[in-house]
Amino acid sequence: MNDASTLPTRNPRTGEVDYQMPIFTAEAVAAVAKRLRAAQPAWSAQSVAHRLDLLGQFAQAIAAESEPLVEALTADTGRRIESVLEVQGMQNTIRRWLSDAPGLLVDEAPRRANTPNVIIEQHKRPYPLAGIISPWNFPLILSLIDAIPALAVGCAVMIKPSEATPRFVPVLRRAIERVPGLSDVLAFVTGAGPTGEALIRNSDVVCFTGSVRTGRRVGQLAAEVFVPVHLELGGKDPAIVCADADIAHAARALAWGSMVNAGQTCMSIERCYVDRSIFEPFVAALSAEVAALRHSFPDIASGQIGPIIAEVQIPVVKRHLEEAYAKGARAITGGKVLGLGGGAWCEPTVLVDVNHDMAIIREETFAAILPVMPFDNEEEAVRLANATDFGLSACVFSRDIERAKRIAARLEAGAISINDAALTSMVHDAAKQSFKYSGLGGSRMGTPSLQRFYRQQAFLINDGSASPWWFASATAPATNRKS
Repeated sequence: MNDASTLPTRNPRTGEVDYQMPIFTAEAVAAVAKRLRAAQPAWSAQSVAHRLDLLGQFAQAIAAESEPLVEALTADTGRRIESVLEVQGMQNTIRRWLSDAPGLLVDEAPRRANTPNVIIEQHKRPYPLAGIISPWNFPLILSLIDAIPALAVGCAVMIKPSEATPRFVPVLRRAIERVPGLSDVLAFVTGAGPTGEALIRNSDVVCFTGSVRTGRRVGQLAAEVFVPVHLELGGKDPAIVCADADIAHAARALAWGSMVNAGQTCMSIERCYVDRSIFEPFVAALSAEVAALRHSFPDIASGQIGPIIAEVQIPVVKRHLEEAYAKGARAITGGKVLGLGGGAWCEPTVLVDVNHDMAIIREETFAAILPVMPFDNEEEAVRLANATDFGLSACVFSRDIERAKRIAARLEAGAISINDAALTSMVHDAAKQSFKYSGLGGSRMGTPSLQRFYRQQAFLINDGSASPWWFASATAPATNRKS
């Protein structure tokens, strides 16, 4: 029988339970929050340069723990290439903030208001405690992508990772402990839904990455405790391939953009609309690229496509495929979920004869599957691309950059890649916000992401002059008073 204080964790490659995750109760979360809050004023009072110096040491500590961190992430997710990229990418993200943050966190110089006797001073006041709930598809990056700017601003940070991928946490704690004082303001709490609810109830600002369904609940809880919330939710990202696109280039980009991490990223391309005049040669080129991809099984160091990470996602992928086939869809390559070594592995798949009546076009699939549909004109392409509840990102392929930008401007999505795919997953210095049900709140990317973690405070200072809206003074000479 499992200890009631732990939760069994499944290995995505073997299907076996091989890890017991500690559960933080609501009381334990509250205790962690109290400890972090006690340390936050001193952290905030430090200079920006000092906080950034410690974050630079944190990047070095991650590098020092890189091998065990990659091993833990590999056990969590069942894939190695992306785990290596996560560890490397996180160090680069921290270094980017070391460069960008100093100029962004300097208080503005005092200035005169439009009312000439008032001087304005603007100050940035960090939220005491930022609570972060991260998903299972990129456990390290999506735990720290919000934490690093929050710490730079002067917040303390509490993170709850997904219960599906908790193995990296003890290793990352070791890296945190390598940096003097960092564990005073940065802590992880592990558990399932109740732990996340407790985190929200003990935070001053909340960042959540995950599904729309859970995001709605997070938003409701944040409203109950009256704290701001930033939601990065699902996507059903479209690609539009125009008649003048470089077919080989577009096919290669979309094979990567739809299949990387076995399609398990919110910014995966999950729908592709192609001008009918090039539909057949494009599908042939795309299918050749996708058919060349292999599962990283049995050797994890081989191939490009890992297993389905979260057990809850397996029936979703199967349902989408089964329903699509029942309604007439065809797989040009791939098309099945395989059982290999106890894990579930989606074959890299290209589907045709699909339409918007199918769940695989409407709902987030989160798998190595790309449905492809033809369109007859630009108006239809835009209409189909926007026919979704989601609006995270998209992409457009055309040799005519102005035409591509014209189409991009009509798409209801936060980040549009032009002649490439899913660039927002790799380029983090461009600000963008989610449209529709893909999220709410400020930009996670770019320099504005710092603004999510502080409030603006204004000092309005009278310079010693009489204000024009005051009552007339009772001590003023009679000639200066109305009779």
